[in-house]
Amino acid sequence: MVVRDRLPSGRGMFAALAPSTVSSLVQVGAERVYRPGDVVVREGESTTFVVLLLEGCVKVTATTADGGRALLAVRGGGELVGELAGLDGQPRSATVTAVGRLRTRVIGRAEFQRFLIRHPDAAMAVSRMVAAKLRWSTQRRIDFSGYDVPARLARILVSLVSAYGALTSRGWEIGFPITQPELAALIGAAEPTVHKSLTELRHRKVLDTGYRRMTILDLPALRLAAGLTS
Repeated sequence: MVVRDRLPSGRGMFAALAPSTVSSLVQVGAERVYRPGDVVVREGESTTFVVLLLEGCVKVTATTADGGRALLAVRGGGELVGELAGLDGQPRSATVTAVGRLRTRVIGRAEFQRFLIRHPDAAMAVSRMVAAKLRWSTQRRIDFSGYDVPARLARILVSLVSAYGALTSRGWEIGFPITQPELAALIGAAEPTVHKSLTELRHRKVLDTGYRRMTILDLPALRLAAGLTS
């Protein structure tokens, strides 16, 4: 029997769905497992399938004007990727890459749309998810214009902890590897400036970094640095 706990509890757009909808959802499409570094969808291609993330996380990147790669977002269990092409049939706007081992359901466009028609609560969840992504992008643009680099860095780290943090004995560990160039791309800053800001946060014991990990040691202090006092 397919049960609700096949999806990450309390996370993602499906956390509030009825158990019957979740049970139906995890049977739609076909299960596929990706290895670290595998490309799930590629920018510019004409595929229209939708991918439901069950376990693991992905990085969403796009090509910049100078031919480089910019990190746009990170997505984790319980979230959809590729939903825009699944709705409008247009070419992919970004590349999605597995960070670690990734378990998914790959759902064809027609099957995805039939599922939404049969399950209005899932259709509403997709609408809320698209709206949340738009709000997130809007907030990033506001941050770019209204805050300096240390504050922008702190704000994006608070956002990542809120979405993907796991509480450990030392603090909040961000559950996927993220590099300094990727952080710089997320906040629209130069990498040396991000490096300087991270060093300062380490010296103040706000966070600790190591190989492929980052732990927030003092979340209230990080929120204060981000200008988030409530």
